Amino acid sequence: MECCRQLDLTGRPPRGRLLIRLLAILLLLGCVPVSGIGQVPAQPTDRTAPIDQLFAEGQWQEIVRRVGAMPVRSADLDYYYGVALAKIGRSDDARQAFLAGYHLQPHDKRFPIELAGVDFKQRRYREAAKWLRRALRIDSSDAYANDFLGTVYFLQGNLEAALKYWNRIGKPGIENVRIEPQLQVDPVLLDRAFAFSPGSTLELRDFLTAKARCRGLEIFSNYAFGLDAREDGKFDLTFRAKERNGWGDNKWEALLSLFRGIFQQTVYPEYFNVDRSAINIVSLLRWDAQKRRLDASITGPLQHSAKRRYGVGLDVRNENWDIRDSLTGPALLAALNLRKEAVSAGITSFESGRWRWSTGFELSHRDFRGIVPGSVLTPVLLSQGYQLKHLAEFNYQLWRVPESRFVSTTGASSQIGRIWSQSGHSFLKLQGWFAAHWLPQSSGDDYEMQEHVRVGRTFGQVPFDELFMLGLEHDNDLWLRAHIGTHDGRKGSAPLGSTYALFNWEIDKNLYKNGFLKLKLGPFLDTGKIADSSSGLGSRKWLWDTGVQAKVRALGVGIIFSYGKDLRSGNNAFYASVGR
Repeated sequence: MECCRQLDLTGRPPRGRLLIRLLAILLLLGCVPVSGIGQVPAQPTDRTAPIDQLFAEGQWQEIVRRVGAMPVRSADLDYYYGVALAKIGRSDDARQAFLAGYHLQPHDKRFPIELAGVDFKQRRYREAAKWLRRALRIDSSDAYANDFLGTVYFLQGNLEAALKYWNRIGKPGIENVRIEPQLQVDPVLLDRAFAFSPGSTLELRDFLTAKARCRGLEIFSNYAFGLDAREDGKFDLTFRAKERNGWGDNKWEALLSLFRGIFQQTVYPEYFNVDRSAINIVSLLRWDAQKRRLDASITGPLQHSAKRRYGVGLDVRNENWDIRDSLTGPALLAALNLRKEAVSAGITSFESGRWRWSTGFELSHRDFRGIVPGSVLTPVLLSQGYQLKHLAEFNYQLWRVPESRFVSTTGASSQIGRIWSQSGHSFLKLQGWFAAHWLPQSSGDDYEMQEHVRVGRTFGQVPFDELFMLGLEHDNDLWLRAHIGTHDGRKGSAPLGSTYALFNWEIDKNLYKNGFLKLKLGPFLDTGKIADSSSGLGSRKWLWDTGVQAKVRALGVGIIFSYGKDLRSGNNAFYASVGR
């Protein structure tokens, strides 16, 4: 072993053995290819000086000939070489040269910008955008890269992302604002919805505010803003929309809208854009013997402004409830008949494209009949009489990534109520939510993903009709899509309670689309839990539902068909709901 070898007086191996080892190493080195050894290039300034002159003169072929013959190139030489190759149409070779330079100097913004140019010429817009974003991470103030990236997104049809980067360099300038086709709504009102004006720069924040306020008018079934380039470097902005007017554009649309809920014994009389002022009358009339209802509301712009809208409403119900334990089967726990009349008024303000708020009041009266209390219906839940309630809500855009077409929002609502006829009976309802919406493709909605997380809790003495419900029911928006909220037409078969948490996720794929009909299909996943201090209410466990749903839209009317499976009980649920 090496440690047992005899050492000389200085502790080193004998000189002969050392010479033998050196000779062996030299022999081994002679067997290894050393084409690069001893060929260290001169300093880049020495090599690039003549190439600089050729580059300035635009002698691309000569640059390709000289630099291509060099076995080793600096990053600067790779840059000149790539530009020359691109100029003579050798795009693939240019990409390789720029990639080589990028690997040598990854913090040099020239290389990702030039790689973006190569991809752009080959109409590889997604790859071009990726390289430009990388260049802007190196230098976010680079005017050329910002302009280039904005142009790429504009060509992809992603106007929000284009504005994000164009705004950094004071673009785009808007020369004219056009409306196509001409609309019936008052032009002054529509102009007030636009947060921009001709002769100004179109800012992303103003663009999003205009979209929110146009949506808030509730008279457009769909709309879009487009930019048309002009020869002077500016743009004309065009607003294209399909407007709801009166009962509908034609008798077929009017009939479909009115009778879209006929199979649920419901009609929807609706009249839009009264007197061309975005005043809308929306109502439903349900004659189902188990859950009769009349609901009507009038909304319109406050002081002829698109920023704020008023709303007044009337809601009259006569409902039969059979409260059942959805986990153990159809066993009846309690029953009652609820009669309630309510009038409400409120204001909604679209402050910007990022947030909005609303506030209002509701005055109502309720009474209960045919009560079978069982162990569920406590005296507090059966509180009757007049009630005054204040409502407040806000929505805030938490995160928006225009490049990825991703938006997340958060919000909260509160309801503070007091029943006048019974001293001391007051309550508070709080809800909060988070929502995310993602369109993974650069344009269009071929794929669409959505998720919602919602929580809610009540405090104080809550009457029965103010409880939360998790399940499918026409008057409920907290969906567990394998739990039907009615049994034999009567409400009460879905879990009820005073505290809940709910998660909904879904993804949709376009299957068919034309000017008349649109069909989407995709899976969903729901999970939730609800609890209550009253025995017999609540879910006691987390509930898990999964399934598939189809969304059909025609003539401004949407119908959702869903099939859900309860993963705890194995029950199946088929359901159809209608809406706008």
